[in-house]
Amino acid sequence: MRVTEGGIDLEVPGEQTEGVEESVFYNPRQELNRDLTIATLRTFREREERAESYLDAMTASGVRGIRAAADGWDVTCCDLEEDAVDLARENLERNDLADEARVEHRNVNALMHDELFDVIDLDPYGTPMPFADAAFARCRDLLCVTATDTAPLCGAHFNSGVRSYSAVPQNTDYHPEMGVRILISALARSGARFDVGVEPILTHATSHYVRTYLELDRKASAADAALEHLGHVYHCEDCLYRETEHGQVADPLERCPHCGGERLLTAGPVWLGPVQDTEFVADVRAAVPDSFGTAEKSRELCETLEAELDEPTHYDQHKLCKNWGLPANAMDDFLADLRDAGHAASPAHYGGTTFKTDASVGEIRAATEGSLE
Repeated sequence: MRVTEGGIDLEVPGEQTEGVEESVFYNPRQELNRDLTIATLRTFREREERAESYLDAMTASGVRGIRAAADGWDVTCCDLEEDAVDLARENLERNDLADEARVEHRNVNALMHDELFDVIDLDPYGTPMPFADAAFARCRDLLCVTATDTAPLCGAHFNSGVRSYSAVPQNTDYHPEMGVRILISALARSGARFDVGVEPILTHATSHYVRTYLELDRKASAADAALEHLGHVYHCEDCLYRETEHGQVADPLERCPHCGGERLLTAGPVWLGPVQDTEFVADVRAAVPDSFGTAEKSRELCETLEAELDEPTHYDQHKLCKNWGLPANAMDDFLADLRDAGHAASPAHYGGTTFKTDASVGEIRAATEGSLE
């Protein structure tokens, strides 16, 4: 079927039917992801003027790479599926961009080991980790990564998460952020093997995937500095108390310091550092044009990310209130109570009832209980 996205006309596989799988994948629900990618690339090019080459590592229909080519990047599209390669080439020709990009039919790990790229974009089906080492070895400036295996990342599929990310994920009430922190931790450790440090400049967990953009610093000292952001989260399943500790070796709590419970989870190593560069995110928001199909949603997401507190876990108001046996109230009032009590508090982008605060779970209840009763 024909679609138009970001001013590009594309031929893409039709809707899949039960029992029939298309050999080339196109997900219209990822349009926000792709719109933000183009806005991020535009913003990053202003920060790093030498950045010119862009690898769309799993190109499928070619949509992401073609949009980057139309935006002036020197694009290489790569896919192992012959049908995908043929379709990507046809879509480049359809948009008069055949001279602006090339399409490679090969294993992208082999391609990355052969060539250097300023920007590499990994957007596989499932975990990106089988491609991370080659990407860190051959990417100069910016690594863009999508992970769609959120169940392993968030601890719902525990063993798979341990295998894929060499970390212990836990399925908590802040499971989207668990996925974010597990993914960046695994990427930071992969980069460190090549003396590459990572700085997340934009990260979001949206619609069953995690997306992060990592600015790279190819120095051993930068890799060491990135590893200092790793640590563990200790979580009480009874009262939802949690605390964090830096370091790659866990020292688990024996009892919850808030309720005295013994049902404690340990997750990690997770990334405990910032996951946004708020000034960069603001510039990305400004770079989203009205012509993008998800312009309003993209800007709203960036605006929330800009204001989101730099805390390594988030809370869900409804889950807290259920745990306390109290009714929930309006989120604006709930957050206002926290601020009035002297705590920092902000909405989180993970859902309408999620928020971040520097208050402990006991302090949250003390600050808001009067309004909830």
